[in-house]
Amino acid sequence: MRARDTPLTRLVNVARLPQGQDAVTVAATPAECAALAEDFRIPAIRDLVGRFAVDGPTSRLTVTGTVEGTVTLVCTVSLEPFETRISEPVEVTFTDADRLAGTDAEDADIPDPIVGGRIDFGVLTAEFLALGIDPYPRRPGLVFEAVQAGEDAKPFDALRRLRPEEP
Repeated sequence: MRARDTPLTRLVNVARLPQGQDAVTVAATPAECAALAEDFRIPAIRDLVGRFAVDGPTSRLTVTGTVEGTVTLVCTVSLEPFETRISEPVEVTFTDADRLAGTDAEDADIPDPIVGGRIDFGVLTAEFLALGIDPYPRRPGLVFEAVQAGEDAKPFDALRRLRPEEP
């Protein structure tokens, strides 16, 4: 996902990036949360925050942290909306993609790129929130009970009851 593809963007220059705990915090605004909810096709997102620690040289950074938020989902059993809290751990390695341009390593499976000397922590927050959303959400405490026909029930028993009785 590129910066122009998401409503949540926080570009940070790697050269000015502080190292250590709580180096970067992304707190989405209500408008950004609403736009993300629309992108994810869910009813709502609120209180979205990504907290990240950064470690390593600027040519190969490791970003760790947590993305947390409250999302409103629609239960796949009852079709009722409900809120749930998401807390998704983050661990991503970034490397300087500009240095790899034009080399064989450009096509290899490498860590996420540092593009133009910047990392978009907004996109990172949105991606990890999306990873934490259950694709088949079920409201807590709801139990799906399958309808069971009687042991003697056969597919055409209901039709047989419509037929007049023979004398």
